[in-house]
Amino acid sequence: MFSIGEFSRITTLSIKALRLYHEKGLLEPDFIDMKTNYRYYNSDAIEKARVITMLKQLQFSLDDTRDILAGYHDDGDILDFLEDQKSKIEEKYLKLKNISDSLNTLITVEREVKMNFAASQFAVEEKNVDDILVASIRYKGKYDECGSRFSDIGKKFGRFICGKAINIYYDVEYKESDADIESCLPIRKGFDKDGIVVRKLAGGKFVSLIHKGSYSELSASYSKIMDTIKEKGYQITGPIREQYIKGPGMIFKGNPKNYLTEIQIPVS
Repeated sequence: MFSIGEFSRITTLSIKALRLYHEKGLLEPDFIDMKTNYRYYNSDAIEKARVITMLKQLQFSLDDTRDILAGYHDDGDILDFLEDQKSKIEEKYLKLKNISDSLNTLITVEREVKMNFAASQFAVEEKNVDDILVASIRYKGKYDECGSRFSDIGKKFGRFICGKAINIYYDVEYKESDADIESCLPIRKGFDKDGIVVRKLAGGKFVSLIHKGSYSELSASYSKIMDTIKEKGYQITGPIREQYIKGPGMIFKGNPKNYLTEIQIPVS
């Protein structure tokens, strides 16, 4: 065994550093004399000390070094151990890179949302909406199911349709799978048919805002219109509507950046 001084000379680690590494659990002596408190190391510790020195030169912190060496407990070939640790680090790197790429995408999208919102010529406005006749299907499901409902209505009332598609949301909160939705298309005339109800959709006083952009970016516009309602002290008197002025067609989806959606909230 080597005394701490001898081990210090062999490994080119100062005694102060060796004591610190002992305290941090990085490099523990093989024997401590209980009378003198002297530390002693055997030859197997030299290899580990060399690895600690190399990791330090590579700018690894003591905590990182301890984590890397956490699984090394025997006196086997440290090269095999380091190769295993390298594989684990590379695996973590790939995961972090995927996270980084996802964050870059999110940052790009959020920048576009802010730029589009700032450049939008549309403002919150108050208006009176007339009663209209609609053919509608009310259901509970996911928000993206409305396309098939509009299609069903279109097949039955195609030549009588006279306006843009409307969704009415009866829930106060957002729901992932069982949202209470009514999908409507304005029509000139018609009667109930195959589960599709023809009814008068009441008008009244609404606060509205036209949103330009994809449906996934609607939250910014909702925040703006809700802020206006609160600032003016209005009370919401019914379910929120979205009218799709410009959106995806049945065949061509178009560019979501150019979609136009009018948010309509009834107030008093």
